[in-house]
Amino acid sequence: MAGTTPRTDVLPAEWWERLGARLIEALVFGVFYYILFIALWGFFRTVGMAEVFGGRLPGVFAWLVAGLAYAGYDWWAHSRRGRTFGKAIMKIRLAPEGLSSRVLLRRTIVYPAPVMLMGIPVVNLVAGMLLFGVGLLILMDKPLERGPHDRAAGTRVVKDLR
Repeated sequence: MAGTTPRTDVLPAEWWERLGARLIEALVFGVFYYILFIALWGFFRTVGMAEVFGGRLPGVFAWLVAGLAYAGYDWWAHSRRGRTFGKAIMKIRLAPEGLSSRVLLRRTIVYPAPVMLMGIPVVNLVAGMLLFGVGLLILMDKPLERGPHDRAAGTRVVKDLR
């Protein structure tokens, strides 16, 4: 219909808004990872296990815990408010609203949960390619710009101009 204003819940978020939201969250969880890494390194050194797996054990554990915490936060935030703090800062959110926790868990398992594998040597290459692939698929999916995690849950990331 000519002359009507489009509804804001159908305007997909731009790729850079989504990337910005993830980068903001990555900064916060990166700090959490380094604090956890230092604590685990001290613990493993104290118990004489600092050199297990060539000294990589603290990093692997820290990445797994931080990745699991991030995936859990992603699921919880989307279940509770329909957006994470990064999405809130970038003024974007998930649509439709009111999705079940089970549907949102499916979204989280597809992405970002596999990113927690990036701390494991060699597996991190596959996880990095997965992360890169998710970004490419979002860019290629026109006009909705949905990633595989959005498709698995039937969601879209949209502008939140309310």
